[in-house]
Amino acid sequence: MHQMMPRWMARTESVLDSLSTLCMLIASCALVVLIATFGWLVFGRYVLNATPTWVEQLALLLVCYITYLGEAVGIHENTHLGVSLFRDSLGAKVSDSLKLFIDALLAVFGLIMMIACIELFNFGWDTMLPMLDIPESFRTLSALLCGGLVFIFAGLRFVFRATCMTQGIPYHFRGEE
Repeated sequence: MHQMMPRWMARTESVLDSLSTLCMLIASCALVVLIATFGWLVFGRYVLNATPTWVEQLALLLVCYITYLGEAVGIHENTHLGVSLFRDSLGAKVSDSLKLFIDALLAVFGLIMMIACIELFNFGWDTMLPMLDIPESFRTLSALLCGGLVFIFAGLRFVFRATCMTQGIPYHFRGEE
């Protein structure tokens, strides 16, 4: 962050960084559990000759959390796939305006995703995941969280960028020149 940036932005960015780190920690723990359960699957199948059937359903659930939380962190850390050649070849003002538009577009997408997933979450509460005996909503919760996090991360980056643009302060987010 630039030194002339308002203090509230730096504090908010620090909170967002902590939230992003928490998401990555949860996704990393889910990955460790995923690997351990597949180890148990192999051991159960070939050593005990009793395949644990719940592993596949747990793996599907964990992959949802790993993917969606990782995607939200990618939005926050600005490491998500993007093609910036065209945008960067334009002048600074046009490029900054496009970055602002992209942040707004991502925030709107996150909000729509979250709202749609709330309906799925509510709908799936009475349906149980086979073998795990937990509501299907736990699988949908990962997408709901992702939508909310994308909305927060991209929406606040939009606010930061717009604030800096109106105050004439340069704003350089992670991975940007």
